[in-house]
Amino acid sequence: MVDNIKNEKGKLALDIGSGSGYITKLLSENFSFAVGTDINYDVLKNQTYKTKNLICCNGSDALKIKFDFIVCNLPYLATDEIIDTATDGGAEGFEIPKKIFDSVINNMADGGRFVFVTSSLSNYEKLIDHAQKLGLKTRIIAQKKLFFEELILVETGL
Repeated sequence: MVDNIKNEKGKLALDIGSGSGYITKLLSENFSFAVGTDINYDVLKNQTYKTKNLICCNGSDALKIKFDFIVCNLPYLATDEIIDTATDGGAEGFEIPKKIFDSVINNMADGGRFVFVTSSLSNYEKLIDHAQKLGLKTRIIAQKKLFFEELILVETGL
């Protein structure tokens, strides 16, 4: 993801699932205002790359701001139950990403873009179809084969 977003610049950016804070920090250097969210408070409190403007919430549900640029390394693994919120995507790897998408759509500015990572281990086609049903234009912007999966970087926009 970093290789594909490191030159993005603008006013308002959002990193959903901030984790270590690396991408939130990158966005804060290139955008006037950047926010990082994570569902796990301890993750936010113990970020490796300390950033400002962190909010503990599900997706972007707690936010009322319209962002120009939103990123997320989705929890995409297909799982029967959600044990690890950082990786488990629920049924077909779709259940949790769908919830994130449903929150993101309310926070995208006109002309805004949402870039997310998904995997061949999930039903990413179903996720892309869901994005299109929400009125988002989608395109795959990068793919990378790993040992047991292919990571897929998708861009959506209004």
